[in-house]
Amino acid sequence: MSTDLIDRARSAVQDRAELPGMSLMEHLEELRNRLLWSIGYLAIGFVIAYIYRAPLLTIIQKPLLDIGLKMTMTHPTDALNFVLKTSVVCGAIIASPFILYQVWLFISPGMYANEKKYVFPFMTSTVGLFLAGVWFGYRYVLPGAMVVLIKDFGKDFSHMITIEDYTGFFLAVILGLGITFELPILIFFLALFGIVDARFLLKHFRYAILAIFLVAAIICPTPDPIGMCLFATPMLALYFIGVFVAFIVHPTRRKKKEMPA
Repeated sequence: MSTDLIDRARSAVQDRAELPGMSLMEHLEELRNRLLWSIGYLAIGFVIAYIYRAPLLTIIQKPLLDIGLKMTMTHPTDALNFVLKTSVVCGAIIASPFILYQVWLFISPGMYANEKKYVFPFMTSTVGLFLAGVWFGYRYVLPGAMVVLIKDFGKDFSHMITIEDYTGFFLAVILGLGITFELPILIFFLALFGIVDARFLLKHFRYAILAIFLVAAIICPTPDPIGMCLFATPMLALYFIGVFVAFIVHPTRRKKKEMPA
């Protein structure tokens, strides 16, 4: 399978080498401009998140509050670090549509003209899938993890959940699932560049199952197999969505649609 993937990737690079490109200095200048715009959008998102830091604190603590606990300060700077860290992360989420558009503008010179029409589906799907992963983690995974880890496994112990430990755990689950839900976007680009197609993905489905459960075991916050399956199930569904996306956007499929009858 790895040899086949390498050959497909090499072929895709060779095909796109024929596109009119930019010089190295032009690429670096373009990268600098996109980074500056992205940093500006991130700064704006940070300011917005900082302004609403009080409701953010309540939202983040809710899984703990629901089981009768609060975060505990163990250092004078813990509260400040919490505000800054969450403002950066939430600011990045707020600014993500604009940052993603800068990413698209940077990679678009390496695309054919008929591929650039996917900018709107790319933007809406990327943001929508990430937010869906965040919602799934916040609505189901985090509350379940708090009950299992603290109420069940930790019932015989006194609880002191520090700000640093809880926010790290919270962000790991939320961002981990948000990024995991981007699987169809990864498949979209691999298929768009001709590296994989729907048949290839279905043929190697057993390897995908193994990889998905390995990822689920790594990012799952609870040690039980039910929790791991809770992570893996939506990833399997997203994989099949990716198969459908690959069928639609693969170059061979597009060329057939563009051929005159």
